[in-house]
Amino acid sequence: MIQQLVRLAAAPALVLLLAAAFLNSSCNCFIPNTVTFRRSSSSILQMALDPVTFLRTEFVTAALFTNQIPRSADTCLQLGVYDGRAMNFIPRTIREFLTSSLETDGTMNIGIQRSLKQALDARALDEATTIRYLDQRADNLTLVQENSVDVVVSMQSAEKMVEGGLDWRQSIREAGRVLKPGGRFLFVEKTELGEDNYLDFVGNLAVAQQQEDDEEERFPIFESVGWDDVDFVLIPHVAGVFIKRIDAGLTRQERLAAEKKREQDLLAERSLSVFEQRRKRKKNKDTKEEKPAVKK
Repeated sequence: MIQQLVRLAAAPALVLLLAAAFLNSSCNCFIPNTVTFRRSSSSILQMALDPVTFLRTEFVTAALFTNQIPRSADTCLQLGVYDGRAMNFIPRTIREFLTSSLETDGTMNIGIQRSLKQALDARALDEATTIRYLDQRADNLTLVQENSVDVVVSMQSAEKMVEGGLDWRQSIREAGRVLKPGGRFLFVEKTELGEDNYLDFVGNLAVAQQQEDDEEERFPIFESVGWDDVDFVLIPHVAGVFIKRIDAGLTRQERLAAEKKREQDLLAERSLSVFEQRRKRKKNKDTKEEKPAVKK
């Protein structure tokens, strides 16, 4: 599924990608090595994506967010907001968009707020979506309650967290905390960050719980819907969709109780189905017996 999504815009984008690749190789003055954004803190955020990778990840992000954010979702949070592009990709059915900052002090740059507002205003006749500008770090979502968000998205923010002194791993843990059970985590990120693999970290993320026998047991937080490597790029990126498990955060006893309840509900549903089938057969039999014989 994800493999089809990340290739959704491959054909229309091919000409643009080839043109960008040509410009990248033949005209270095066209592409600055870094673009520096003014920030309130002393840290400096830099973008160094080549245009081929940038354009391709844009297409993939648009396809992924459009197809994999449920229309029933009301709340969306972005990890590490640095511009207004996310507003171009999330569905109009999202009612509330929450921000988190790449600043070490958690503040949201006024320029970023303006970019988000302009992107929202560009969505013609879209008066349903509101933006909540929250002064919180992307790796410490102190202003968002547990199990309160339908969708969390991350788009090329992990490397920027590294550059700005934030912990991208902790941001994923925070995403798991604030997501509702069954909520979705969507990302398009650089595949390798230092010695760590982004996809492996998300897939192996688990919460440790101390059991009654003093043994520590680890329970996974996310369940994979699908993922794929982003093709046609010079810098390896990965796109994926993970769902927060329904039983995430439950103790062993709570999990056993929930499993027992599911089994009881399934048994009751089967019993009701058998009863309805027998009742229907009996009704058909009675109807046939009451039907008068046809005279020849």
